Amino acid sequence: MTTLPDWMRPPRPEGWLADDLDDLHEAPRHTELIDGTLVFMMSPQRRWHSIVIFSLRRLLDEQAPEDLLVDSEMTVRLDDHNRPEPDVLVATRPVAPDATWYPVDSVVLAVEVVSPESAHRDRTVKMHKYAEAGIRHFWRIENEDGFASTAVHVYELDDATRTYVPVTIARSDLELDRPFPIRIDVRALYPEQ
Repeated sequence: MTTLPDWMRPPRPEGWLADDLDDLHEAPRHTELIDGTLVFMMSPQRRWHSIVIFSLRRLLDEQAPEDLLVDSEMTVRLDDHNRPEPDVLVATRPVAPDATWYPVDSVVLAVEVVSPESAHRDRTVKMHKYAEAGIRHFWRIENEDGFASTAVHVYELDDATRTYVPVTIARSDLELDRPFPIRIDVRALYPEQ
């Protein structure tokens, strides 16, 4: 049986807290906290995943109003036991230059780009957590047909149920008026398809 390094041992019986992530300097990049448990993305990132994130971030950044910022590789503090890292997020300004996470009430859109390793978390766990925490808009981007096409699943929060309701699934053109006016050629997110 493999022994865990000391830094992987929770500092308390009930697990990790959101603030603990800032002190885990040995943890791999993209370490998340879900229900007090550390989640690592250990497998290499696939090219499709990387290009879609880069393309989406650029397109959203070009269209976002000045009072919003587009970011990635930052966690969102949902509560004391949850600090997931969306692949792309849109948040209200300002954010401190030394910030390591976004407060949940500043996030207006969370986007997960699904990979085989994260599919369950992205489609169910994180989607549920974001809705429960009150993030108004959620997108899930899927690779369909073995890199032959990309689909953007768009959801909006239903306040009465605190769950997401589907708005649309876009495979060619995505045009939305919320959380700000957005027009995206979905095929351009991964131009090699």
